[in-house]
Amino acid sequence: MPSRPLSALTSTRTSTPASPRRVLVTGGASGLGLALVRALVARGDHVLATDVQADRPDALPEAAAYLPLDVRSDEAWAAALAHVRRTWGGLDLLVNNAGVAAGGRIDVATMDEWHWIVDINLLGVVRGCRTFTPLFKEQGSGHIVNTASLAGLVHAPGMAAYNTVKAGVVALSETLSHELAPHGIDVSVVCPSFFRTNLGSSFQGADTEMESAGKKLVSGSKRSAEQVADIVVRGIDARRDVILTDRDGQIAWRAKRFARPAYTAVMKRAARRVAAGR
Repeated sequence: MPSRPLSALTSTRTSTPASPRRVLVTGGASGLGLALVRALVARGDHVLATDVQADRPDALPEAAAYLPLDVRSDEAWAAALAHVRRTWGGLDLLVNNAGVAAGGRIDVATMDEWHWIVDINLLGVVRGCRTFTPLFKEQGSGHIVNTASLAGLVHAPGMAAYNTVKAGVVALSETLSHELAPHGIDVSVVCPSFFRTNLGSSFQGADTEMESAGKKLVSGSKRSAEQVADIVVRGIDARRDVILTDRDGQIAWRAKRFARPAYTAVMKRAARRVAAGR
């Protein structure tokens, strides 16, 4: 199958009927993950929500099942696969959504922070894809949805670690969209801009100035997790390769692609503000 550039990956492929699917969602206890679980249940899907906490979260809809899953653990992923095989006999949709937030300038953020966010936000997605791809190949069907961020496409200063792992998720998703297509497996990547969620609570690290700025952007957004989840589910149903969830993101991504000098100038102005502590 010929390779396509990322700029072509916002196309819509064949639409699918709104039939119930067997779905596993990581990071499903809060934020966008919880909103996706609720939206998928409302759609009529059979949903297995997973998260790191041992007990079933009270916020989950009654119709959703729950399984503890730490995306950093190969053993936990193997247990999730065994559970899916035993309970459903297969899976239609894997949503690799679990993630944490981090912001920090390259000379302030520590290497421990880098290891932490890479293990969760990037390798957590890799583990999910590796675990369920053999099952999808057996079935000759399946759909992997990886939650990245607009930060995976547009790289603002002061967020090196977060931008890097989210760009990695975008690259992984594009690669697998080509690699797995001959096996009947679709791959989508979700790239939302800032929206209101509890993601800010996971911020940790040495660069407290960038952490504070990131929390303000999250809490001050006009978009809710529920609004973003609704767009994501429609994008999944339409088999979109790249799911951009808001106009801000679409404008920023187009500016980078088609007006690169202007985009670079905006980012350098932002970097000067960061350097000046504003």
